[in-house]
Amino acid sequence: MKIKSLTTYAVPPRWLFLRIETDDGVVGWGEPVLEGRAASVAAAVEELSDYLVGQDPTQIEDLWTVMYRAGFYRGGGIHMSALAGIDQALWDIKGKALGVPAYELLGGRVRDRIKVYSWIGGDRPADTAKAAREVVDRGFTAVKMNGTEELQYLDSWDKVDRCLANVAAVRDAVGPNIGIGVDFHGRVHKPMAKVLLKELEPFRLMFVEEPVLSEHVDGFVDVLRQSPIPIALGERLFSRWDFKSVLASGAVDIIQPDPSHCGGITEARKIAHMAEAYDVALALHCPLGPIALATCLQIDAGCYNATIQEQSLGIHYNTSNDLLDYLVDPSVFTYADGQVRIPTGPGLGIEVNEEYVIERAAEGHRWRNPVWRHSDGSFAEW
Repeated sequence: MKIKSLTTYAVPPRWLFLRIETDDGVVGWGEPVLEGRAASVAAAVEELSDYLVGQDPTQIEDLWTVMYRAGFYRGGGIHMSALAGIDQALWDIKGKALGVPAYELLGGRVRDRIKVYSWIGGDRPADTAKAAREVVDRGFTAVKMNGTEELQYLDSWDKVDRCLANVAAVRDAVGPNIGIGVDFHGRVHKPMAKVLLKELEPFRLMFVEEPVLSEHVDGFVDVLRQSPIPIALGERLFSRWDFKSVLASGAVDIIQPDPSHCGGITEARKIAHMAEAYDVALALHCPLGPIALATCLQIDAGCYNATIQEQSLGIHYNTSNDLLDYLVDPSVFTYADGQVRIPTGPGLGIEVNEEYVIERAAEGHRWRNPVWRHSDGSFAEW
């Protein structure tokens, strides 16, 4: 079996799908996308195809190594996202060729389902309590919300109070036993992050995500270590080498690599196992499409430290299309009792509706995240 062709499809709302076809007709799907840079990742996939066409798709570790190392320059969001989607599709091909789910090729599974959480609110938190109650009523046992709007290095207490009021309203709406994740989204600089972490302690949060950008963790280690709130981060880290110092710092309790950004199944599993050695939990980042979610679940199946899974159903980014639209059988992601079952079909365990993908790719997208500014006109982290 040899790789015959690679084709990318930019599909609404903001995703990029990859189809790899082999000479014997087996097709694998991946989701190689960096949000807001889909065209750049598609170009990187095309460049990496020079290492792939004519090769045996089952030799995944060797192909991964060549795609990562052979270009001399390596790493970063574009390269690793392109590599990630290719890697996903290769595991999909290998599983389909052998008639087993990808997790069976990775040592089998340690669980048959995993807890999921639902996003509530949008970029600027509002009406989050009502949204939280609605998703809990649908069976979710954990939610995640944005904690703040834009914050200056030093900002006023009214913004802190607004964050606390939003979180308090959600806690009051859902009760004491529903998990609440509060995402600072890298919007918060160190001085204000110290304040917010302290003030949020009474709400018994499931975690605070990206309290500061990952590149600032080394200067914030003491505060993070001392906080009683579990600290999560990692969506903007792209390889095991990026995670090495974060794990060694002892400042992080939950890592959130994204298997559509961090080199796919092959690399995400290595990162997860590194984290297990530090007794750090795994909560894979996935505000993306169905191929990305299927990939995450194949990883969750075999990683002991996997604890909860993000998923994008109903997320505020999904406007013209949503998570289940591109699947032949959407029931593969049926949520029950706050959990989703690991797909047991061959490869990634899903069947992509190729005809619909082609139809929606004709529209495509050019998604960009908002550009925010402070009241003084300076750029604000989104």
